[in-house]
This record gives sequence, structure tokens and C-alpha cells, in this order.
Amino acid sequence: MILTVTLNTALDITYRVRSLRPHASHRVTEVTERPGGKGVNVARVLTALGHEVTVTGFTGGGTGRAVQDQLAAAPRLVDALVPVGGPTRRTIAVVDEQTGDTTQLNEPGPTVTPGEWSAFQEAYEDLVPSAAAVALCGSLPPGVPVGAYAGLIRTARAAGVPVLLDTSGEPLRRGVAARPDIVKPNADELAELTGSHEPSRATQDARRRGAHAVVASLGPEGLLAVTPEGRWRATPSARVHGNPTGAGDSAVAGLLSGLVERLPWPDRLTRAVALSAATVLAPVAGEFDRAAYEELLGRVSVTGEVSAA
Repeated sequence: MILTVTLNTALDITYRVRSLRPHASHRVTEVTERPGGKGVNVARVLTALGHEVTVTGFTGGGTGRAVQDQLAAAPRLVDALVPVGGPTRRTIAVVDEQTGDTTQLNEPGPTVTPGEWSAFQEAYEDLVPSAAAVALCGSLPPGVPVGAYAGLIRTARAAGVPVLLDTSGEPLRRGVAARPDIVKPNADELAELTGSHEPSRATQDARRRGAHAVVASLGPEGLLAVTPEGRWRATPSARVHGNPTGAGDSAVAGLLSGLVERLPWPDRLTRAVALSAATVLAPVAGEFDRAAYEELLGRVSVTGEVSAA
């Protein structure tokens, strides 16, 4: 079982409009709703790859019930979300059909009380020993301590369970210091963490700060990985166009599934890049196009070198 943690779960709502114009009224051509938040998106991709996944985090209110109702119908997925008094947030994605651009509106999430945070920590400690790996993903809702991920990483490490961290800002800085097995920042998050806008230098700096391996997401330019086993750059054969929502989460699923399956790093990166690109091409935000994924697997270029023993 793989455990994904989404402290700020969401009900993702996607609107499609012919053309998005400021200060104008729009007729929506299509509406979709689905459980969301970064760790939930990761879980969805992992189950599509055939893995058993448990989802935990917080849920509350009517939107939380809607999230859980949809999770209950998902194959190979167990709902272990912890209830809170406030309502689960909504995220609104507005897709401009003319340009393909997406405008994202993200609510902050419910305020978590100290008692609710303690209840989550107890549930997490019970789940971790049964996990093959843990993914800690996304923003922190109000009320959760800024060092929350650092504590959750230490719990996983104490249980001997590998952990991947995908967050930003101060939670990322504190989390890296707790020595996660993999950190997956994007270029902006990496620059904020290290102060360097040069990806190769910044990934090495992030490793020195405590991360075992750093995989930097460079958008359409693919992934850059610096690990104890070596350094690699994985790039798609051509730039793809579509909705990038969830592409980074698909990359996390590729890395995490490769870790659990004990794939060598070049194969993990190939899978992550192919999944990310196939997510951009999918008609629904956060899904991935299976046919495109299978085709893209053979078209990812990986260059790099193995570290000397």
C-alpha cells in the first residue's frame, strides 16, 4: 500500500468556456467535479497504474462529503480522511477553449483546530507502518503548524518507510531539513528554497540542506534529478499543449511508483515525464491520457551519469 497525505483536500471544479474575458459574463459549456488536492491527484494516478493506495488528510462539510462519495467509488483506493469542523475547500479551474489556457482559483481551506491536528497525527502514525511509501503533498490549511511536514517525515523515517515531499515555501524548507527520501519542487519553489535560479546548482544545494534526492520539475523542459546514485535530466521529445493542471502530481506518482517497484532512476524519470505530458494532453484536469502515456514512454530522453561507487 502507498499512503498519500493531502492536508488541504479539495473538491476540484472545472469550468470550460469558449473564451475567457475579464469583466465579462460567460456561458459555461461544461462542468466537471472531482476529488482534488495534490495527494489525491497522486493517488488517482497511482491506482490507474495498478497500485493500492490509502488517502488521508482532512475532510469536512458538504464539499468534504462530495469528495468522500467519489473516493468511495474509486478502485484500489481506501479513504482514511480525518473529519474536521470546517468545510473542505473548493478549487475552480476555468479553461479557455480558444487558447487552451487555464485560470485557477484556490480557496484557503478549513481552519484546523489543535484537537483535529492531534487526531490526524494519531491516524497517520497508525497508517505509516503498513505503507510501502508515503507522499506528503500540497499546501497546509490554516491552523496546521508550519513544521507539520517535518514532523510527518520524521515519523515515516522512524518506521523505516521512504517518504516523498511535494510542497513549497516554509513547509518545504523545514521539511527538507527533516531529510525526506525525495523532494520534488518546481523551478520557482526550488529557487525560493535555495536562492538560486540555476537548476543544477539549486538541486545540489537542496540536497545539502537535507534531502536524500531532489527531482526538480522544469515544466515543459522535463525533470532534473540529483541523487546519491547519480544525476540525470529527462526531457520529452516535443512540447505538448493542453491543460497543465495536475501534471506535477502525475510526475510525483511516476516517481513514487518507480520507488516502490525498485526501478532504476532513469526508468523512474522516464515514467514521471511521460505521465506528466500525458496529463497535459488529457481532456479533464488531473487525468492522464493512457494512449498518449504509452506512446510517450518511448520518446522521453534521459541523459546523465551514475555516481562513482
